[in-house]
Amino acid sequence: MVQENPQPPLPRQLDEPVMQSTASKPAVIRKRFAKPPVKVACLACRASRTRCDGKEPCRNCINKGRECSYLPSKRGGPRKKKSKTAIVPGANLQRNGSPVTAVTSMSSFDESPIIFDQIDMLSMPGAGLRQLDFPSDVQSMFSDIFSIGDGNRSQLQMEPTPSPPAIPGQCSVRTYGSESGILNAYYEFIHAYLPVLPPRVAPRCVDQPLSIPESSSQSSSEGPVLMYRPVSPLSLAISAILALIPHPSDAEPSSASSVLRRRAYANQFAQLATSSIEADGELLASSTDPSKALSGERPLPDREPLHPRTPVELESILALLILSVYEYAQRGNILKMKSRASQALAIALDMSLHSLGEDHSEFAEARRRAWWMTYYSVLQGSIVSTSPPAVVPNDPQFTTPLPRFSADPEGWPLLMQSQKVLVSASQFIVELKKCVKSRSNMPYIYERMQQLDVWASSVLEQSELLPVFAQTADHSDQAESETANSIRMITKIKLFSAKIKTHRFRAFSDIPIFIKKHCDLTTAGATTEGLTGSTQPSRSQSGVDNQSCLCSDLDSLRTLPGDYAASSSPSSTPPDYRSMPQYSMTNRFPYSNEYSTKVCLRAGLSTSRLFECLPKPKPLYGIPTDNDRTRSVQLGLQPRFELPRTMPSFACCLMQSSYALLMLFYKARVAKQLSPESGNGPGDQLVEELRGGLERLIAALSNYSMAFEALDGMRDEVEGAYQTAFFEA
Repeated sequence: MVQENPQPPLPRQLDEPVMQSTASKPAVIRKRFAKPPVKVACLACRASRTRCDGKEPCRNCINKGRECSYLPSKRGGPRKKKSKTAIVPGANLQRNGSPVTAVTSMSSFDESPIIFDQIDMLSMPGAGLRQLDFPSDVQSMFSDIFSIGDGNRSQLQMEPTPSPPAIPGQCSVRTYGSESGILNAYYEFIHAYLPVLPPRVAPRCVDQPLSIPESSSQSSSEGPVLMYRPVSPLSLAISAILALIPHPSDAEPSSASSVLRRRAYANQFAQLATSSIEADGELLASSTDPSKALSGERPLPDREPLHPRTPVELESILALLILSVYEYAQRGNILKMKSRASQALAIALDMSLHSLGEDHSEFAEARRRAWWMTYYSVLQGSIVSTSPPAVVPNDPQFTTPLPRFSADPEGWPLLMQSQKVLVSASQFIVELKKCVKSRSNMPYIYERMQQLDVWASSVLEQSELLPVFAQTADHSDQAESETANSIRMITKIKLFSAKIKTHRFRAFSDIPIFIKKHCDLTTAGATTEGLTGSTQPSRSQSGVDNQSCLCSDLDSLRTLPGDYAASSSPSSTPPDYRSMPQYSMTNRFPYSNEYSTKVCLRAGLSTSRLFECLPKPKPLYGIPTDNDRTRSVQLGLQPRFELPRTMPSFACCLMQSSYALLMLFYKARVAKQLSPESGNGPGDQLVEELRGGLERLIAALSNYSMAFEALDGMRDEVEGAYQTAFFEA
């Protein structure tokens, strides 16, 4: 600062420069490897939450061949720095208290280490799910700490989540004006991925979302204005998912204004659904005469059922199942995801849906699907949170017959079997880490690994058998056949993910890639002690930052003898792994490292192909004629973009496959560098297959993230990892 003169300062002209001595000037300290974010990012970068360079057009839009446009920022100017430095959980600090932001990769090879820096992209906050519940100051803290100055890579920018008020723009939200319109949209966009309702009863209709006037869609303190409010908690929950799907008339569905508007409407529908569920469970006597409340029966909701073959009392359960996926995929809140599923389980058990006998009434299929989809959702919450399930998977009290696809009688049994295999494989990972850390009870791990592999392989073989059914011309049966085919593909995805979980440690020694915890993948912030049981110097003491990747020179692989060197990745082996003791129990595993690696290769590539083959919504557009309500005669409402799939509750399988393919790429690269005389051969073909697999996974994530914001972080990091790993000069 300029020293103040004890004499009153003389007036000076506005253009008169202020003289300051060199000694009195403060030293300018810049963050290492950091660039300040630009004041205004383009709409495309703001919508995808990638770092924008502020140019017109920006580098990201040039690379992706899209239109680059700007709107004035309404965030209130530059961020105000706090006096105290916010600390990321698990981050190491330098002596001056500032966060460590990067680590220099050491390499004894002449080749540039940039191919291994892609782990930095996977180590950014938001790996997996991006939580929309974070306060804005936390996300702005991330954007300051994790700014990477390499111009050859796409930059991630964690901007504060804007508040719900909408930004003026020409965009609409997918809402409907009747219960029948919502139900028809459910079968077009949701049923193929989460069939909580029985098959269609009414004929398929043209999809006709409302066109909300710009003045009516402006948000207020009470939330967005609804032109039609659904009457059922189930139709409200369905509307929350539908609102996230871009409207066919939206010219720029990825723009910031469209994303914020869809988010506001979806949140409004979700809150109304929760309130409606509470209202359905309320007893009038509880507020007027509590003494009679316990002795009275629960009244049925006084309204028409949404689906004619689904009892109205089941609608709260089904709404909670849909809201469970909404909390996971859109809000990024796994705790609420489990809470919604647990609440549905409590209501289902209270109705004794778990112990239904043989029933041939018109409501039998609806009750069976309500129970088994509740069971499925509870186990799914256990899988993504890596916690014990709230139910015993093989509880003998669960005697309700499984639902049935007329086109695929084995579809539902295989889906439930795959869910049991996957939850068992997730618990196996937890048990394995405990046993490796304590170096005890390893024979149990060997036996359990073999059991899981045989179980998953057996169910996978059954799922590969084509269903035998009679072809029919009935349109409803044809639609249900497409749903059965989609469910069978989801079944295989889950089984391949279970195979990766079972063999991941043996193939890659569970080398960590991700800083943020995602499912059961080991985080890079974990110490070596968590894997080996040995005490290693802390990363702050060794001068290595645990906020970036575990990078080291390829030469360290040669210092690790035997099986561990063959199963390690060059980009994930830190220098302190040189002193890591060898696993004395590696040779006792029932499968070799080579076999487990091949299993992960097949599972990762197969999963990528299955995600590519999952059906995408293809609703009918236009105005129906009186003679044929299933034919579109006007295509004016047909969107100019590809519609997203919905209900990605099994997105963890995408991360498992991405991890396996990336680790396989590093193993292939190490093998080629250790044997340069091999030249072009099978290794190059393998790398191309891995490239194609990752491209398919990125495409699937991009499709999901069009509607579900919590998957943005997963998509950006896997895409950044791919671009850096396969960078070509």
